[in-house]
Amino acid sequence: MTELPRIISVDDHVIEPAHLFETWLPHKYRDRGPKPLTAGIGELAYVGGKYQITMDPDGPPTDWWIYEDLRFPYKRNIAAVGFDRDEMTLEGITRAEMRPGCWDPAERLKDMDLNHVEGSLCFPTFPRFCGQTFAEAHDKEVALACVRAYNDWMVEEWCGDSGGRLIPLCLIPLWDIGLAVAEIRRNAARGVRAVTFSEIPTHLGLPSIHSGYWDPFFAVCQETGTVVNMHIGSSSQMPAASPDARPPSRPRSASTTPWPR
Repeated sequence: MTELPRIISVDDHVIEPAHLFETWLPHKYRDRGPKPLTAGIGELAYVGGKYQITMDPDGPPTDWWIYEDLRFPYKRNIAAVGFDRDEMTLEGITRAEMRPGCWDPAERLKDMDLNHVEGSLCFPTFPRFCGQTFAEAHDKEVALACVRAYNDWMVEEWCGDSGGRLIPLCLIPLWDIGLAVAEIRRNAARGVRAVTFSEIPTHLGLPSIHSGYWDPFFAVCQETGTVVNMHIGSSSQMPAASPDARPPSRPRSASTTPWPR
């Protein structure tokens, strides 16, 4: 019997390793860049279509990123491989509790072999689906350095030794069209052919794709053969009828509701 061809997956996800910014961010920015932390997590609240979460020293241990005034926890629903469906909740999780292939490229390749996957393109987690974390930052000089550091890690470390099986998906600085074009060119020069972008930029406070503002971005993508990838939820919103509306429900509880990024 002929073996079925392996899958090329273009909707995978990566958990960023704790050393990412310490390793790839230029030294002069490290004090102001994202820092990893393990700390307890508090209870989750859902307000106006968005989740709000706090640290709690008495809560379950969780791996976080601390960046400016942002506290970003990793949760079981975004590092769900190896868990039963009922365990894929919005509770906090540490990297030690995750399957190593979530953040280790060598282990990811082993998992891909087990899952009949030939190639994998991974969306970010801490930067969120299209880099909103850095677009929302106050210090745009550091934010630009973080975008470039993430892309360098993605290309050189996450994908670099995979023999082409891990496909680099890069970010752009969403807040500046000129910088975005330059970052597309920088990455295309080293063979990158995929960039992540928002499904609805106006929800992020950015110009509409119909305004003409993004035309240089689309033009450079066409010129370099860069594919534009848009993950559902990359507008950072979930449907909400009113600020006090309950989250969309699924069987058992709302704990399996997707979290927009």
